[in-house]
Amino acid sequence: MSFEFLLGSIGIGLIYALVSLGVFISFRLLDFPDLTADASFPLGGAVCGLCIYVGIDPWIATLFGMLAGCLAGAMTGILYVKLNILQLLSSIIVMIGLYSINLRILGIGPYVMDETTRLAGSPNLSLLDAKTIFSPFIAEDYSNQYFVQPLMILGFVLVFWMLLNLFLSTQKGLALRATGTNPRMAKSQGIPTDSITILGMAISNGLIALGGSLFVQTQGSADITIGVGTIVIGLASIIIGESLFPAKRIWAVMLAVIFGSILYRLFIAFALSNEFLQEIGVGTEDLNLITAILVVLALVVPKQLKKHAKIRGKSA
Repeated sequence: MSFEFLLGSIGIGLIYALVSLGVFISFRLLDFPDLTADASFPLGGAVCGLCIYVGIDPWIATLFGMLAGCLAGAMTGILYVKLNILQLLSSIIVMIGLYSINLRILGIGPYVMDETTRLAGSPNLSLLDAKTIFSPFIAEDYSNQYFVQPLMILGFVLVFWMLLNLFLSTQKGLALRATGTNPRMAKSQGIPTDSITILGMAISNGLIALGGSLFVQTQGSADITIGVGTIVIGLASIIIGESLFPAKRIWAVMLAVIFGSILYRLFIAFALSNEFLQEIGVGTEDLNLITAILVVLALVVPKQLKKHAKIRGKSA
């Protein structure tokens, strides 16, 4: 594995750390099985990519991508709390609807720039040579690209990790945690659980969409397929982080999730670059299978180690 490939994997891992934090809010704090992530990730990328394509400042474009994810998450929450649609079904409905919306968004750019006479959906949008948030800091020969991008993304991760820590210590944040832990008790204490759920889902998918916005800027294109498996990656990162770095305080748990995301991408990079695995036919097409194996190992191995430790303790 080359050093550049290693840095690239860490950069992608940091992007998915934002995704994992978003999934952590919905799955762990709100106890909301949310599949909207598979659509809000490409939604953020599509909105950000479109804005950059038509000449909007990349920082503003990144913000718009994040806000689009907030709207998607809020819609999932509204379907659940206002229309009484099941949590999982609400997220599936929004995910399906966003697929068509994302296609439409990706097709707006060429139409606005008079590159086509018909407004139609598109599966991708090229951002090659477009200005991104990384452009002012990257040399003309791209010699420092592998250092600049991971460092800037690390800055995003640290900022939002700290903001989440501050938010979860406020009354709204504590109300969100209480809503996920025991909704009935929270409601009896006067907490507006419906609006808190919508707020939590908006924050969750906003972080996921932010990851999508950063992802398209590192890849040089926005594509409808980048969201496939997003929720699985987020869950895998959470499981790996919580298994390897067990913690009780919320700030430490979220930090473990961040490390879990980075380790997940490093595991994937190792699997795809390992010569032995390449010789036996393992390739990029096996990415989802590798993810599934990692999740199973992260779930099973810690339990088996604890079981063996108890057995040894009893025998001693």
